[in-house]
Amino acid sequence: MTTINAYAAQSAGGPLEPFQYDAGPLGPDDVEIDVLSCGVCHSDLSMLDNDWQMTQYPFVGGHEAVGRISQIGEHALGLSVGDLVGLGWTSRSCMHCDQCLSGNHNLCPQAEGTITHQPGGFADKVRCHWGWATKIPDGVDPLSAGPLFCGGLTVFNPLVQLQLSPTARVAVVGIGGLGHMALMFLKAWGCEVTAFSRTNSKESEARELGASHFVATGEKGALESVRGRFDLILNTTNAELPWDDYIQTLAPRGVLHTVGAAPKIEATVFPMITGQKSLSSSPTGSIATTRQMLDFVARHSIAPMTEVMPMTEINDAMEKLRSGSPRYRIVLTQS
Repeated sequence: MTTINAYAAQSAGGPLEPFQYDAGPLGPDDVEIDVLSCGVCHSDLSMLDNDWQMTQYPFVGGHEAVGRISQIGEHALGLSVGDLVGLGWTSRSCMHCDQCLSGNHNLCPQAEGTITHQPGGFADKVRCHWGWATKIPDGVDPLSAGPLFCGGLTVFNPLVQLQLSPTARVAVVGIGGLGHMALMFLKAWGCEVTAFSRTNSKESEARELGASHFVATGEKGALESVRGRFDLILNTTNAELPWDDYIQTLAPRGVLHTVGAAPKIEATVFPMITGQKSLSSSPTGSIATTRQMLDFVARHSIAPMTEVMPMTEINDAMEKLRSGSPRYRIVLTQS
């Protein structure tokens, strides 16, 4: 028997309070991770508030966990006790469907989420299938690595899925928890990067992160001034955008790709047809893409901008996230 000490909410929007649960015997394909730190993602807040009408209470969030392997199931492969690993949105997949066998484990119809199907990483321990515990390579800072496993992977995955050219002109919409990592990834990828934000308040920071150009979309005529420029627009926000205006900024065969959970997309089709433009979206990423991202991060010395807080201040962290004030990701530590 393993007793896990966690922080759980008993109802929608409620405080996260100390909570113990019996994790039961370790499954033969599972590993147990002693959590050292865990990032706080907006999805944790959405689940806490039951925004998606799927949260089970008591709810233990946390799906950007970093820690060391403490137990290994008898069928687990490639991992040893003491290995430093990270765990993101997905905690397990079936490993035998067409999606899993083709390397798209994150699209497995039976995939289970770290905070949707089990208690998450706002705890001293968390469990997952061995395949989803990804070793953290040398050159990646363990303290700031947590946000890579959800936010980072979410914006890295489109680069792989769309086979993005390093000569592409790319715009990133929203300079926040996701967008700031997208700027760094795209700069290192070799792209010409433009940051989109409503005002000029983040221009200096966006340029430091990798943007060569900046567009304050709240200003009159701002989008018109970049009409037909971009091969890819990566939307990291959950806002309802003036979609037709953004589509006009795409070059022929350009793609407007959204990873932000916008409520809906309404767009006029004919301008898309005439320019062979398209809309697309994607979730986080597969096991293979996670490993590729970590290698990329290590090679280019990329790290998310984080604010570190002790796990005991978890409610303060959630309120800070709710107010939109972090720059740009919060990481909770056990000490």
